[in-house]
Amino acid sequence: MAEVRKEWYVLRAISGKEGKVKEYLDAEIKNTNMKDFVFQVLIPTEKTVHVRNGKKVTSERSLFPGYVLIEAILLGEIAHRLRNIPNVIGFLGGNEKPVPLRQSEVNRILGAVDELQEIESDLKLSFMVGETVKVNHGPFSGFFGEIKEVNAEKKKLKVSVKIFGRDTLLELGYLQVDKE
Repeated sequence: MAEVRKEWYVLRAISGKEGKVKEYLDAEIKNTNMKDFVFQVLIPTEKTVHVRNGKKVTSERSLFPGYVLIEAILLGEIAHRLRNIPNVIGFLGGNEKPVPLRQSEVNRILGAVDELQEIESDLKLSFMVGETVKVNHGPFSGFFGEIKEVNAEKKKLKVSVKIFGRDTLLELGYLQVDKE
């Protein structure tokens, strides 16, 4: 008999319903004997930062929309039960016999997720007085200006831009400018 071991598989889900699939799977694992066969359910996400109404907003988005990763041992009816979770379309790589991910793929995916979270937590931009920046948000988008003041605590800059030939001082957030 072949050695049985945990492997990573990809479930295809209806796009936008990955969270619901994870909820259903977690409930099924908790309430049945599936906890002996399904060990982890992951939706790889990344944090995105964007400016909305002049404020920095952090949100999460799925790295692979429509896909849910599971670490499982697919013995007996387990694959069939996973396929029949609401909002699940099937397994990636064929529904007859699901194909596990290669370890290098798993490492790359899990490593990319960790790396993206580290980048987000280390979001430290440094600006210096006298640097030239380009405004990337608001009515002055596209204008170039010189940094006159940096407030690192509030992540704000005072940037002087030329409007109608006159220097105008703007107060902008770090995410509202690009370094040039």
